[in-house]
Amino acid sequence: MDFSREELTEAKRQIDSTLHKLRETVKTLAAKERPERYRSQLTLAARRIRAFEIAGCLIEERLLEK
Repeated sequence: MDFSREELTEAKRQIDSTLHKLRETVKTLAAKERPERYRSQLTLAARRIRAFEIAGCLIEERLLEK
């Protein structure tokens, strides 16, 4: 698929925003009194963070090509 520079830029902005929110969620859950109770949520958030980091990098590469 071919995306415009504007579409890629907006997608990157949205990914960055979501990453920020996920990282804040991880901080909040890890700071709870018993963070082990939130292990599955922390694992899911970590996996999502990694996926969004990869997507962001791929978008950046694509933007450099344009």
